[in-house]
Amino acid sequence: MSVPFSKALARLPHGPEFRFLDRLLSLEPGKSGAGEYAVRGDEPFLRGHFPGRPMMPGVLLVEAAAQLAGVVAQSDPVIPPMPGLKLTAIRGAKILESLEAGAVIRLEARVIGRMGNLIQAQTTASVNGKIVMQAELTLSGENAPAS
Repeated sequence: MSVPFSKALARLPHGPEFRFLDRLLSLEPGKSGAGEYAVRGDEPFLRGHFPGRPMMPGVLLVEAAAQLAGVVAQSDPVIPPMPGLKLTAIRGAKILESLEAGAVIRLEARVIGRMGNLIQAQTTASVNGKIVMQAELTLSGENAPAS
């Protein structure tokens, strides 16, 4: 892992309030990576999802995986980071489990293709070795400014 986690996260457009990566476990720049997010239980979105039985929303599992895919893609040593990188397509998503406070989610992302401003990534989320989400994601961004 040659890119520090804080620098890798800084390449994403999200503010700290909307980051779903606590730690970067591994990074093969531009190719693959793994990270973690711990569902603490005090996240504001849990108050309404669902009162009395808070669960991590499945769409936020997908968002967490997209953020990791973005970290992987933006760390490519050959291709400059793209401003405004965002999730633009979700294919074959399966949310297989509900997650409650205390769950530590292991996220994995592998870039499987790039074409211009599009990045294709295969992602999974697991808890204690059990896959709880899988999806193929497309990210897109703007052209990097010419230097």
